Amino acid sequence: MFLNTIRSSEGARKKSKRVGRGIGCTLGKTCGRGHKGQKSRSGGFHKVGFEGGQMPLQRRLPKIGFTSLMSKYSAEVRLNEIDSLKADVIDLKLLIDANIVPSFTKKAKVIMSGVITRAVTIKGLKVTGGAKASIEAVGGKVEV
Repeated sequence: MFLNTIRSSEGARKKSKRVGRGIGCTLGKTCGRGHKGQKSRSGGFHKVGFEGGQMPLQRRLPKIGFTSLMSKYSAEVRLNEIDSLKADVIDLKLLIDANIVPSFTKKAKVIMSGVITRAVTIKGLKVTGGAKASIEAVGGKVEV
């Protein structure tokens, strides 16, 4: 095989439509654009989603959902994770050092998931009602 013998496969190079060449073809006069209107003109361009002045679909539909910017810096801590720690006083710094919450966490909340079997003191963390009851039931306390 030589470079001068290489050819494109059949049908790979399609000839472009030659428009505006008279009434003998279907693409004469209006060149397949129809009569009048923005799309028939040269430069007849409109942005994506434009509906001719009608309120576009993306603006007619209601906005849904909300993502809090603080959710990135917030974390949830389960009771069984607290139970696995050796310390008696649990605070945010201890949770970060133990890799229970990410290092950039600014606030954490103890939730009632799992069980706690020993008395601990929670300092500077938010605690749900059920988690607080579980901690106090085993003799622990919550300091806000």
